[in-house]
Amino acid sequence: MTRLSVNINKIATIRNARGGNNPNLVQIAIDCERFGAQGITVHPRPDERHIRYQDVLDLKEVVTTEFNIEGNPDERFIELVKRVRPEQVTLVPDAPDAITSNAGWDTIRHADHLRYLVDTFKEDGIRVSIFVDANERMVEGAKAVGTDRIELYTEPYATQYPTDQEAAVASFVRAAQKAHELGLELNAGHDLSLENLRFFNERIPYLKEVSIGHALISDALYFGLENTIQMYLRCLVQDS
Repeated sequence: MTRLSVNINKIATIRNARGGNNPNLVQIAIDCERFGAQGITVHPRPDERHIRYQDVLDLKEVVTTEFNIEGNPDERFIELVKRVRPEQVTLVPDAPDAITSNAGWDTIRHADHLRYLVDTFKEDGIRVSIFVDANERMVEGAKAVGTDRIELYTEPYATQYPTDQEAAVASFVRAAQKAHELGLELNAGHDLSLENLRFFNERIPYLKEVSIGHALISDALYFGLENTIQMYLRCLVQDS
């Protein structure tokens, strides 16, 4: 079964809109795990417009499944990750003013920088995943810098899925196969939803983990958080 990591950034966005601590981000993380999530993901940005750096420190004390910290590896981010030592860090090439992630790394152009980052985090025993587009050359570049995993950027898949499912998933199948050939483990995330997740999971071989935030939290407004997490988990079960 592919593992589900719940990205709780949107919970922090709601909290920050009014100040105070409602909803309680830490309690939501505990509840997500209690409801079946196999990981918690956060993406702190420099302006702390949703996840705050203090949130990451607070969550480290309570998360009992896999803690995944993703983001653009500037100096402050690096210091935070090395202090917290999560199970996984996901390197994402976000611009500081980005609304959301919108591209993977050029692992060839930025090879030296990525190799330094991978070595830096591995020194502390942290698994490293690099956010990449579904491009076999970028997968090969990720392997060359020593990462443990890649995370496929799935927004292009989600955009094309309603009109042509097979075309939407084709490049992701090839990228997944290439990653497996090279000995890389595979994650995926961005715009995966109840509409498109099951098909993606069925067609992508060797998928270890998906990280889902916006769609899952939005669905929870209608279905409730516990029920929504169970619905997503059912999309990730492979028929025997």
